Amino acid sequence: MNALNGRILITGGAGFIGSALVWALNQRGHSDILVTDILGNDEKWRNLVPLKFSDYVEADAFRHRLTSKGSAFGKFSAVFHLGACSATTERNASYLIDNNFAFTKELALWALEQSARFVYASSAATYGDGAQGMDDTEKDLGRLRPLNMYGYSKHLFDLHAQSNGWLNQIVGVKYFNVYGPNEDHKGDMRSLVNKAYQQIMANGKVGLFKSYHPDFKDGEQMRDFLYVKDAVEMTLHFADSGYSANGLFNLGSGEANTWLTLTKAIFSALNREPQIDFIDMPEVLKGKYQYFTKADIGKLRRSGYARKMTPLTEAVQDYVQNALGPGKKLGE
Repeated sequence: MNALNGRILITGGAGFIGSALVWALNQRGHSDILVTDILGNDEKWRNLVPLKFSDYVEADAFRHRLTSKGSAFGKFSAVFHLGACSATTERNASYLIDNNFAFTKELALWALEQSARFVYASSAATYGDGAQGMDDTEKDLGRLRPLNMYGYSKHLFDLHAQSNGWLNQIVGVKYFNVYGPNEDHKGDMRSLVNKAYQQIMANGKVGLFKSYHPDFKDGEQMRDFLYVKDAVEMTLHFADSGYSANGLFNLGSGEANTWLTLTKAIFSALNREPQIDFIDMPEVLKGKYQYFTKADIGKLRRSGYARKMTPLTEAVQDYVQNALGPGKKLGE
C-alpha cells in the first residue's frame, strides 16, 4: 500500500520541513496536495512560490471547518502533520498546548477515522538533556523530561497516542537538528549553517556559544545534524512502506558532530579560513541546553529505510553554494 498515490494533506506546508516535503513530492510527480499553514507577516510564503500543490488554506480556517464538518475537505490518503509552534523559547504554555497538543489530537483522530496514513512531527526535544536516553523504543515514555514547554507539548501527544493505542496505527517522527534550504523565515530558530553564513557575509566571523559543562570544551558541544533533503525522504518512507512501520522513530544522521566541525564545513564551502569567536550563552538557555544529541536510527533502518545519509560536508556545501549563496528556494 502506498499512501502517496492519493490526495495528500500537509500541515505547516509553507514552513521549513513542510515546504521541503512538498518539493520532494513534486520531485516524485505528486501535486494533488492541500497545504495549510499560518503565513502571518514573515517571508515563508516565498517557500511556496516554486512548488506545485492543488490548494492552500490558512490553518485556523482549516481547523474550524474540519471541526465543524469532518468531510469538509474530502478524503485524503496521507496526512503529514508538521504544523506546530517550533520555538523552543516560546513561553505561552496555553498556546503551545492548544496548537501543538490539542490540534494534533483532533487531526490524528480525524485521519484515523477516514483511514488516512497519519505521520506527525514529534521532536528530539522530548528527550530533554538525554539523561534518560534517546532511544525510540517507546518503553516507559513517561520517564522522559523535556527541558522546555515546546518539547513537553510534543511529549504530551506522544503519551496520548500511546495510551489510546494510536502508535500501533500512526507514525511520530522525532527530528533531530535539521538544516537546509527554506529555513530563512525561522528567525532565531534557524540552523547554525544559516546564521553562520549571514555572520560570515557580514563580518567574516562566526560566534559560537561557550560551554558551561565540564565535559565539553567551547565549540565541542555535539549535535546530530540532519540535512532537510534526508529528513523528508525519511518522512515519506513511512507513507510508502506499506504501513508495516508504526510508532515513534528517531530521524537523524546517526552521527554526533561538534559545532566546530559544522562551522569549519561552512567556511570550507565558502573557501575561507575559519574565524570563530566564543560568546556568552543567554541566561534563558543555560539550564535548557542540550550538550549532546545523537539519534539511534536502528529502528528506522529496521523499518526498511536503506538510503544513505548525505555526508555533513557535502550537505553543507550543497546548502551554502546552491541555496544560501544564490538565495534560492527548493524548486527554483
